[in-house]
Amino acid sequence: MTASHHALTYGGVDLVFELLRTARKTLEIAVHPDGRVVVKAPLDVEIEDVEARVLRRARWIRKQQAYFQQFRPRTPPRQYIGGETHRYLGRQYRFKLMHGEQPSVKLSRGYFWIACQDHRNPVEVRRLLWQWLTKRAHEKFAESFERCWPHFSRQGLPRPTLKIRRMKTRWGSLSESGTLTLNVSLIQAPRECIDYVITHELCHLKHPDHSPAFYGLIEKVMPDWEKRKHKLELSLI
Repeated sequence: MTASHHALTYGGVDLVFELLRTARKTLEIAVHPDGRVVVKAPLDVEIEDVEARVLRRARWIRKQQAYFQQFRPRTPPRQYIGGETHRYLGRQYRFKLMHGEQPSVKLSRGYFWIACQDHRNPVEVRRLLWQWLTKRAHEKFAESFERCWPHFSRQGLPRPTLKIRRMKTRWGSLSESGTLTLNVSLIQAPRECIDYVITHELCHLKHPDHSPAFYGLIEKVMPDWEKRKHKLELSLI
């Protein structure tokens, strides 16, 4: 895979996009929640053809960027201090920080109870919280996978290996080697949204690209997938 950055002018404003050339047959344009435009194209497609396609979709790209922009200021950067809130499985929980000789994180009565010797240190609070969330992510993502897998198992598809890690711009991915990787931050989303991301990636076992056949499959497996996708985008931006 090769990556490069390009810029076009549309409506008097620069339209910047990242071009990823991969061994694929079709060209795909995606707008991420942070406003980035990513174009995936076959290795042999000329840059002029890529730019022409981007310009044809420019109005749609601007519309998507504007859609995401309206939600971006809603969630300020986390400070990891007492009284602040943090999401877990779609619900907001407020921080209760306290001194404790043994570090611990507990979820009870609508609060994250976080104890440590240096409970006024945001770096330590953040470390403890995400250590707890990562452990829960392994448990909840495995449960979600088991809910979603039976439909694909009946089709005789190979069972992917589940992996969890931090990802900057994606909720999930499926590698050619059969590894389903999920973003640990997805643990903040409602269960139905986690199921959507996993189902989306499992559909790629049969259709690697976002072709009409892919969307036909996800529509069959999860008829309300668009509603779940919308909920995910609104809840975690």
